[in-house]
Amino acid sequence: MFEPLEGIRILDLSRIYASPAGSMILGDLGADVIRIESPEGTDTMRDWWPFVEEQSTYYLTANRNKRSVTINLKSESGKALFLKLVTNADVIMENFKTGTLDRLGLGYEELKKHNPSIILCSVTGYGQTGPYRNEPGYDPVIQAIGGLMEVTGHADGDPTRVGLPVVDIIASLYTSVSILSAILARNKGGAGQHIDISLLDVQISSLANVASSYLMKGFISKRMGNQHNNVVPYQVFQCEDRPMMIAVGNDQQFKKLCNILDRPEWITDEKYKTNAARVEHRDDISEKIQALFREKSADEWFTLLSDQGIPSGPVNNVEQVFQHPQVQAREMVEEIPHPTLGKVKLVRNPIRFSDTSLKIKKHPPLLGEHTLSFLKEELHLEDDELENLRSQGVI
Repeated sequence: MFEPLEGIRILDLSRIYASPAGSMILGDLGADVIRIESPEGTDTMRDWWPFVEEQSTYYLTANRNKRSVTINLKSESGKALFLKLVTNADVIMENFKTGTLDRLGLGYEELKKHNPSIILCSVTGYGQTGPYRNEPGYDPVIQAIGGLMEVTGHADGDPTRVGLPVVDIIASLYTSVSILSAILARNKGGAGQHIDISLLDVQISSLANVASSYLMKGFISKRMGNQHNNVVPYQVFQCEDRPMMIAVGNDQQFKKLCNILDRPEWITDEKYKTNAARVEHRDDISEKIQALFREKSADEWFTLLSDQGIPSGPVNNVEQVFQHPQVQAREMVEEIPHPTLGKVKLVRNPIRFSDTSLKIKKHPPLLGEHTLSFLKEELHLEDDELENLRSQGVI
């Protein structure tokens, strides 16, 4: 079956999550992703707990549909090998600190000499320019500097990071979209180009209504716990058995909620009849709703709210997520063979095409698993040449 990115080759020098997850998306779409690390390993994510036997479950989550080749880019022989691979590549991805590729003699200007149409995508904490360009950038630090932590958590508590590497995850999407766009631009007669993705830029772009409220109104959003700065009731309520999120997004939905709660008088009450009024009297209406929600289970409330089209859902732990009937119906978990683990279960790509199936074709590779076969196939190296490179620590 034809795959959207069939014939596109990506040399992926990146590690940890943001850029590798981006190359994984491109691999899911059919690109030939060659993951390149040093012979000793460059990706510390392989060392992150928990493990299945000796394999990090964290590493497994961002590296399906790739091959692994080891090359020591600090050696002259390694650089020469890599530059030969560049001539037949479409994209190079890297997330070293700003300037590292230049110091290795593999910066964009050098790469263009070997392949004028090459696309280089650099993912860094702060980008290629600006006073912070040389600073290391990790997801929780960017959440702090970029304003996300300040609007996450309870009003009387500490600023709180999101429980997932959300900046990395969003950055992976921008990374894959930018590469696809650069390929399209090149195919329309343009040249290759250098893409500069900054985690901080990504975080700023994700501030959404928090940014616009400040830029247009001067309003500085505050931590509201599980409440919403601008909409009420739009929060978690404790039910008889467990918490539940409801999202009453407009006044019509609020009227329906009032009828479900058997409080029709709230519909005409000046303190509650409009969202603006409810925001002003947030604590009052929230306390009244909370008292009622404790009378039924989350599943009972979900049935009542769902029947009236009010968005809601119990707060699930990860086990409950994968037992959820909708998650199972959408077949979001795929089990694939693995050379040392027998089989592994991975979350599949969420994209659904009508005529193209995005299956997991390759397990997350072991370090250097494809080095010999790939270099034989691509550069036609003989066994004695490969053994010589291996003995010198080049591969």
